[in-house]
Amino acid sequence: MKLVALGLGGNVGDPRAAMADALRELDARSDCRVLAVSRLYATPPWGKTDQAEFLNCCALIETSLHPESLLDVCLDMERRRKRERVERWGPRTIDIDILTYGDSAYHSETLELPHPRMTARGFVMMPLADVAPEMVLGQKNVRDWLAEADIEGIRIADADRDWWITA
Repeated sequence: MKLVALGLGGNVGDPRAAMADALRELDARSDCRVLAVSRLYATPPWGKTDQAEFLNCCALIETSLHPESLLDVCLDMERRRKRERVERWGPRTIDIDILTYGDSAYHSETLELPHPRMTARGFVMMPLADVAPEMVLGQKNVRDWLAEADIEGIRIADADRDWWITA
């Protein structure tokens, strides 16, 4: 089993329900188990700023899936929740990113791990610090990356870490 960090977000429809449903689906699989989920955060749009704010969270899971197989599972869950990839950084019902896969680096045409841009994104570092503050990414831990990240406008939308179970 590998320890994996996931980042989830969305800003179309009911992203809270979509993320909660996806997390429960992962937890129900025999090859995945949700270990921890961050608080739910409301975050300003990033990259493409003329859209609604996002809801974001991070989760730690254990999985026996290979990185590409886990990516396929995540993409399938996005598709079933009506995710459309129309424009980069655009609106979406749900986005599920694999952030880390154990301590391993992994590179293919479709996946790069650890996620190459996550340490620069406050909307990733803030929820990741809830579940893995001491996780080392490069030369620093998540808590140190968070101290350097732009977190302006990010606020807690739900402080209950069981929000995904009760949604």
